[in-house]
Amino acid sequence: MKHFSVWNFNKRRRLITLIVIVAFVAMMVFMYPMNVLHIFNGGDKAVISKGNTNEKHVALTFNISWGDVKVHDILKVLKNNDSEATFFLSGEWAERHPQIVEKIQEDKHEIGMLGYRYKNYLDQDLDKIKEDMLHAKEVFEKMDIDTNYIRPPSGIFDKDTTELAKSLDLEVVHWSVNPKDWKNPGTKKLTSQVMEQSSNGDIILLHASDAAKQTAEMLNKVLPKLQEKQFRQVTISTLINEVSVKEKLIE
Repeated sequence: MKHFSVWNFNKRRRLITLIVIVAFVAMMVFMYPMNVLHIFNGGDKAVISKGNTNEKHVALTFNISWGDVKVHDILKVLKNNDSEATFFLSGEWAERHPQIVEKIQEDKHEIGMLGYRYKNYLDQDLDKIKEDMLHAKEVFEKMDIDTNYIRPPSGIFDKDTTELAKSLDLEVVHWSVNPKDWKNPGTKKLTSQVMEQSSNGDIILLHASDAAKQTAEMLNKVLPKLQEKQFRQVTISTLINEVSVKEKLIE
């Protein structure tokens, strides 16, 4: 009877431990949905996440879904350093700030889409996602902007989303370097992260929304360092046209 009690206690303890682990994992998934990423390989279902590692270039990309202040500082730094970039804009933001969109084009940067409303695609059914993508395309076409690049809001997508994008002649663009500049951890830390993590063919995710308060200052330090290391800063189109796309599979 004593042995049975010990065994039963151990069994309960293992069960409690398992429940705690499952609860912890569930909490992490809920709290950090941006870590949920599925990139699918295979021909026309590819997601662009990195260029050829034999090429000495990187693609700077900036997301904007709100704000109209910090983007001007970023554009100024890019111009002073003769750097090209690709700006991913939500259609809703572009409608509200046509003059800034025009300035981005005047400075010879490329424009991609963040959909129309910056809302997680995995929280919507496919009909709503299609509606959002088409609305965004319509907005940019009316602004005489020809783009077929889309970055799903928060970078979260699945196989159905990529297949839908492909059916609408859109290419999904992700990234390979993400210093999370929107957290504003300090210019020094951001600079070291970008320089330590960047290598040939990388797509670097940055933000030009007003939440990114340190990004322009960081670029003032990073761009000369990248150029010292002979990294060219190119647009997504250049990255794709000059090199073969390396496709990453995460299961």
